[in-house]
Amino acid sequence: MNNIIIKASRNTDSVAKCPLSTQTVAFSHYNHLSGQLPVDPQTKDVVAGDISAQTTQCLDNIKAIVESIGHVMDDVVKITIFLKDITDIAAVDAVYATFFQSYLPTRTVLAVAALPMDKALIQIDAVISNGEGTQPQAPCDLVKVTNNTDNAPKTSVSTQTVAFSHYNNISAQLPIDPKTGSLVSGDVKQQTAQCLKNIKAILQSIDVPIDDIVKVNIFLTDLTNTDAVNEVYSTFFPDSAIARTVGYLPARTVSAATALPMQALVQIDAVVSHGDGTPPQEVEDRHGIVIKANNTTNAPKSSVATQTVAFSHYNNISAQLPISAESGKMITGDVTAQATQCLENIKAILQSIDHVMDDVVKVNIQLKNIADIDAVNDIYTPFFNSDLPARTVIGVSAIPMDALIQIDAVVSNAEGTPPAL
Repeated sequence: MNNIIIKASRNTDSVAKCPLSTQTVAFSHYNHLSGQLPVDPQTKDVVAGDISAQTTQCLDNIKAIVESIGHVMDDVVKITIFLKDITDIAAVDAVYATFFQSYLPTRTVLAVAALPMDKALIQIDAVISNGEGTQPQAPCDLVKVTNNTDNAPKTSVSTQTVAFSHYNNISAQLPIDPKTGSLVSGDVKQQTAQCLKNIKAILQSIDVPIDDIVKVNIFLTDLTNTDAVNEVYSTFFPDSAIARTVGYLPARTVSAATALPMQALVQIDAVVSHGDGTPPQEVEDRHGIVIKANNTTNAPKSSVATQTVAFSHYNNISAQLPISAESGKMITGDVTAQATQCLENIKAILQSIDHVMDDVVKVNIQLKNIADIDAVNDIYTPFFNSDLPARTVIGVSAIPMDALIQIDAVVSNAEGTPPAL
């Protein structure tokens, strides 16, 4: 395997194109898809109709992208669904079931304050397995490994964990007691603990420690609960003696949801390193790849997250707020200044690990005011010199530190992490 793996950035005419993102960006053994709105590829407008019609269009768009690169819907490993109204989930599920009948990906669902295009009620993005790899890797018929355990809540619409190649994706865990199937009683601390217990139980069922997590996404209905969540979170990370010795913490993003399934206060999903890979990779390679965590003084540091965590052929970047690394404070200025600072922070993190912005494969942008997207777009593209990454944009009711914008990213890592790659 060459240590220079090439990104495959592709668009199809079967789906409306966006000048600010690529529909799918493949790197190594994964594809990342841009968030798909319910846009008719012919008219370029949001389709007429209710949530069922819009869900169908989003999934039709994803299917068209997937098929355009020689894949099928069963190659999807993770789906994220953003809704304007969480009560629409039952109607969404009815449509969803027609697209995934023999296999269910991992899944995260939340309601958000706003979506691009006023009439959109839903947006969906996806992560796809890519067994053929990207040049100059040789194609390999890797097998997805799915698992559910009775020690965590099961659902009829998703699989708890789907492993492919050197990563596992964990479905969003709600604070559900797996014995009763109901939300646990108590405040956000009890709910956070249950979410993390569920994740830990899922990992234990596949013989993976919780410190193999490389990225955590926390969704809260009230960001003022963040300190309480962090208090519980710090009792789970770091977990092992080795992780405590080096102070390892996963990359992390905290997002505001207007509502979560079952009226929960918190929901957590995770991306997990998978050193043993999936068949036909050799079992002897189990845990033979090292997680590489890195912080630089040129970007804001956090006591609860690492700026970038690399494993195998990907880096995961913690959500960046418009904070000056020098002052440790929020910069003054409008959304243009704040967006610039977020992207400069990401750029500084990448430079600290000898990477560049064009190594980014996926960008996630959260805006306090969705109408600010045009101003963000004006300064966004100059940060990239070649094909633009896949991208998802949502409007949220709040952002940590009362910021106007927050950005995280997934980055290609051609050199891999030692010793196996």
